[in-house]
Amino acid sequence: MARAPFAADPARSRGREFATTADGTRGPRTAFQRDRDRIIHSIAFRRLAGKTQVFIAPDGDHFRVRLTHSLEVAQIGRVIARELQLDEDLTEALCLAHDIGHPPFGHSGEEALDAAMKPHGGYAHNEHTLRVLMRLDSPYCDFPGLNLSWEVLEGLAKHNGPVISPGWALAGLDADYPLALAEHSSLEAQVAALADDIAYDNHDIDDGLRSGFLRLDDLLALDFVAEQWRAVERRYPHARLEAQLRELVRGQIGLMVNDLLATTSANLAGMCSADDIRQAGMPIAAFSPAMAAQERRLKAFLYERLYHHSEQLATARKAKALIARLFAAYSEDPTLLSLGWRDILPVEDSDRARHIGDFIAGMTDRYAIDQYARIFGKVPEGLSNV
Repeated sequence: MARAPFAADPARSRGREFATTADGTRGPRTAFQRDRDRIIHSIAFRRLAGKTQVFIAPDGDHFRVRLTHSLEVAQIGRVIARELQLDEDLTEALCLAHDIGHPPFGHSGEEALDAAMKPHGGYAHNEHTLRVLMRLDSPYCDFPGLNLSWEVLEGLAKHNGPVISPGWALAGLDADYPLALAEHSSLEAQVAALADDIAYDNHDIDDGLRSGFLRLDDLLALDFVAEQWRAVERRYPHARLEAQLRELVRGQIGLMVNDLLATTSANLAGMCSADDIRQAGMPIAAFSPAMAAQERRLKAFLYERLYHHSEQLATARKAKALIARLFAAYSEDPTLLSLGWRDILPVEDSDRARHIGDFIAGMTDRYAIDQYARIFGKVPEGLSNV
C-alpha cells in the first residue's frame, strides 16, 4: 500500500545497535517486519500471558492479561496506521512490545520493586521494556537482546513523549545506543501510545463491568458514555444486556479512533517528512480537545471506581508485600535464585540489586506466587479477587 511522506520508511531505518547482514534465508521481510516477528517470538512476549492487566492472577478465563491487552492495542494501532498511511509493521511492533517491561502484579508489583530498588536507582516498567529488549532477552548467537531497529527502540523509550531525565536503566542504554530522547518520536510511536489509551480505557470498562466492580448506572454518570449507551438501546432494544455492553465498548472505541484520525489528519497539514514530525515541537497524533477532556474524565472515573476500589487496593497491598519479601529473600540469600541467574550474580551491591530486580520483573503472577510458596512454605492468601 502507499506510504505517506511523513511515515517511517524501513528502507531508510537508522539501523540496529549491532550491525547484521540480511542473507534472505529467513524470508523477504522489511526491517520493521523483522522487529515485529522478533518480538512475537520472544520469551518476554510469551510471559505477558501470565501478567496482570487490571486483576491480579484472575481465576476467570475471560479477564484480560498483558498479552491480550497488547494484542488489542496492536489491532487498534494497525487500523489507525493504515488509515494514515503509516508503516503498519512498525506501529504493530511498538504496540506489541510496549508492556514487556511490566513485572508481576502490574503497577502494584512495579511500586514494590521501585521501593526495594530505590537505593540503587529504582525501577520503571517503561525503561525496563528497553532493558529486556536490548539486553536481557537474548536468543541470538551474535548479539545481546533482540537487536531491534532504532525506530522501535526510540518509540518505546518515548512511549509517553520526550524523556528529559532518564533513569539509570534508560540512561545507560542511551549511552550505548543514543535514542534522541529529547525529541518527539515517529508518528507510528505516537499512534501506538494513543492506541494503548483507547484499548485500556474501554477494555478496562469491559472487565470492570464483568467483575462487578463497576456498575452500569455509575458509568452512565459520564455524559458521553451515556450518549453512546442510549444509541445502543435504540439500535438493539431487545438484545441481551451482556451483548449491549459489548456494543457500548465497541462504540466507544470507534468514537475515539475516529476522533483521533480526524484530529491527527488536520495536524498533519504541511508535514512532508518523518523529520517534520519529530521536529514539530508537539505531538501530531492527538485527540480533539473535547475528546481529550472526555478521556481524562473517563480515566479519573476508572481510577476512583476500579483501580482504587477497596478490594483492588487490599489485593494490591498483598501483592506489594509478596514482591518486597521476595526481593529481601533473594538479597539475603542469592542461592534462592534460579540456577541461571545465580551463576551470573554480580558482585557490586547496586548491580546485584538490579540483577535481582531483573529476575523478579520477568516473573509471571503465578511464578511469583510459586516462588513465594517455595521460599516461605505457604501460598499467600487473597491474591486474586475475581
